[in-house]
Amino acid sequence: MNGRGETEDLYRILGVSRDASAADIKKAYRQLVRKYHPDANPGNKEAEEHFKKINQAYEVLGDPQKKAQYDQFGTIGDMPGGSPFEGFGGMGDIFGDIFDNLFGGAGGMGGRRRADPNAPRRGSDLEMDAEVTLQEAASGAAKEFQIPRQETCGACGGSGAKAGTSPETCGTCGGRGQVEGRRQTPFGQFVTVNTCPSCGGRGKTIKEKCPSCGGTGRVTKTRRVEVKIPAGVDTGTRLRISGEGEGGINGGPPGDLYIHLTVADHPDFKRDGADLHTRLFITYPQAALGCTVEVPLLLGEKESLSIPAGTQPGRVFTLRKKGIPRLRGARGMGDLHVHVMVDVPRKLTDRQKSLLEELAKEMKVEVETEESGGFGKFFRNLFD
Repeated sequence: MNGRGETEDLYRILGVSRDASAADIKKAYRQLVRKYHPDANPGNKEAEEHFKKINQAYEVLGDPQKKAQYDQFGTIGDMPGGSPFEGFGGMGDIFGDIFDNLFGGAGGMGGRRRADPNAPRRGSDLEMDAEVTLQEAASGAAKEFQIPRQETCGACGGSGAKAGTSPETCGTCGGRGQVEGRRQTPFGQFVTVNTCPSCGGRGKTIKEKCPSCGGTGRVTKTRRVEVKIPAGVDTGTRLRISGEGEGGINGGPPGDLYIHLTVADHPDFKRDGADLHTRLFITYPQAALGCTVEVPLLLGEKESLSIPAGTQPGRVFTLRKKGIPRLRGARGMGDLHVHVMVDVPRKLTDRQKSLLEELAKEMKVEVETEESGGFGKFFRNLFD
């Protein structure tokens, strides 16, 4: 909210238009989380506040039901400013009184219960992005994250009142958090129910506010959370860490933390599901005559590979179960596919040049000699 008590536009906070798709909203949210995350802005209170706004905005716009409500009324029930139905009256009360008057209570609308404003409520879920290396994705890892979140104020125990004092029952609403207005019509008595203006719907008022939380009963704290990254994760994997979201309200349970993973690219290995692909460079004599070479694996080991004589460039050899573990209970490992590349030398000694000229004569192929400009045609003919 701004200084005038007006609710900020949630679309503007995320930097998207009102006709943005769910995918666009999620993409904008993730980009802003990376930019304003406290880990990327240590000590920057303004960035921390904006980070909280971003999470609050996505909590609404990322939920189709809440988004529809926000688009129609400009607010939702748990946003600052109150419920979008405030001012419309308690619709259940309206129709309940109509049925009570017309049918003597037989409409079944009586006996309605209003939500207790001080009942325990579950804390909000949190989401964040994290990047892991391809090696971490293959072997699993334990990573520590610093999570800023709202928790119950320790100084006042969540009451919002200064130590030694207690909240008092609101004299306007009698602790219900709502006030009723009644109006007689030809159809019966209409009852409108609105949030109590004195206590803001809490049912209690605070004379002396807690200096630590300013009377809200909640403070922002950064919590260190160690997360176990299971072997086999891939870009798009979402991990749920139970109970590490926002703290609960009025003694309610905390929300959950969701971590969206991205696996970084590797310079030597390319991933395809649980399989890996890599390139192996060998010389022309090795390809022509055959050899045994050591193939580096992702996690640092090496595997012997027999290259038969006459191996052509681009041939693929498969090393079984040398890829990445399959995730979510699937058994086994992926494979490593080794793509053979013939390394053509750029510089040759005089002896090497002489030997290659002899080979060209033996194979009866035309080459460009050193005097006529090099070996370009020789290699073109040789590998055609």
